[in-house]
Amino acid sequence: MESVAQFPPKLEPLFKRAPYKVLRGGRGGGKSWGVARALLIEGLQRPIRVLCTRETQKSIRDSVHKLLVDQIARLGLASQYSVQQVQITGNGEWMIDGIPRRTEFIFAGLSDMTADSIKSFEGADIVWVEEGQVVTDRSWTILIPTIRKEGSEIWITFNPELDTDPTWERFIEHPPKGTINIELNYHDNPWFTESMNEKRLHDKATLPEYEYEWIWEGKCKPAVTGAIYADQMAQLFADHRVGDYPVSAFAPVYAVFDLGWNDATAIVVCQRELSALRVIDYIEDHHKTLDWYSGQLRAKDYVISELFLPHDGAHGHLTGPSAQRTLEDLKWRVNVLPNQDVEDGIRALRMMFKSLYINGRCTRLVECLKRYRRVIPPSTMEPARPKHDEFSHGADAMRYAALAAPQMGTYSENGGLKLPPLNYKWGFRT
Repeated sequence: MESVAQFPPKLEPLFKRAPYKVLRGGRGGGKSWGVARALLIEGLQRPIRVLCTRETQKSIRDSVHKLLVDQIARLGLASQYSVQQVQITGNGEWMIDGIPRRTEFIFAGLSDMTADSIKSFEGADIVWVEEGQVVTDRSWTILIPTIRKEGSEIWITFNPELDTDPTWERFIEHPPKGTINIELNYHDNPWFTESMNEKRLHDKATLPEYEYEWIWEGKCKPAVTGAIYADQMAQLFADHRVGDYPVSAFAPVYAVFDLGWNDATAIVVCQRELSALRVIDYIEDHHKTLDWYSGQLRAKDYVISELFLPHDGAHGHLTGPSAQRTLEDLKWRVNVLPNQDVEDGIRALRMMFKSLYINGRCTRLVECLKRYRRVIPPSTMEPARPKHDEFSHGADAMRYAALAAPQMGTYSENGGLKLPPLNYKWGFRT
């Protein structure tokens, strides 16, 4: 039991009023530990209603309930707080407008809330959002307008994952007025233990640099945990190969499709220069016809030499001709790729990554490559087939681009155009 509540010096701003207090950083910094203490102390000074939430809370065990209970014990506040199974209440009482008030900690998950159900929390004084890196844009859109009591605050603790996550973009890239941002890592914590430091040093010696920096330094990752192209994306950013790569006038332009209707259609526009594959543009949409995509491509300020389709682009449908036939009728030169195993395509793209360059405006494609991961069945907990979701279409189009790359024309070092020979019988370059 501690007689004095101790905090890392960086957490002093927790005791100042602000609409948003955002704590981010890696393991061992004491973010959640410090917030729990600050809220318990604040609850002794005045009656506050604290909503403790996170994106998903299936049971009270998923919440910060135990962390608060542990801190109550460590701070010697057992006589000041009553711990129930699903809430924690202060024993002190204040009369506010003739009504007795107590401090109250309540727990709920954001993903289960609707605009109507969350109204029961609109009287909260403080909302503590734990593991903010996984909170969706939908949840923020529901939560923020609801917490509107005069002087109310939202406190957020998280270890960043991607710099495109909603929480990062809302509160780090574009913080609301009055936001207090605190970065807290192990070296900011005076009580960082020797055993924790041994774990840190082991990770530094054994993990990839980007993974160590995410775990311990609170840096954003190049890709989500378990991403299929995690190592390749890390190297892509380390080599600064996402940037200003405009269309070259000295190489043909190709568009590579991943076809969809209810699912998205994704199109990677690229060029070959010697051994390099340069992605210069990206298109993604759904519920659009092929003539619409054709119009989008023809409206560009570059001329596309040839289209590449996946193997099913040659298949006719009950409702109409094949994608190949439709695009050929629209006066495109079309090349249909042979049917190849997905894992072969993944290997081909991994090999291609070392000579891949992506134009910085292709942000959606980069996001897809960051988030392309495998299904992990609960029965085995072993990675299986690639996951089919909103990010798989861009990754699939990029996979097809890697398979098509050997068939793409390029320019040799002396400036002469080099095209693979065309097999007119099948319409394939060979």
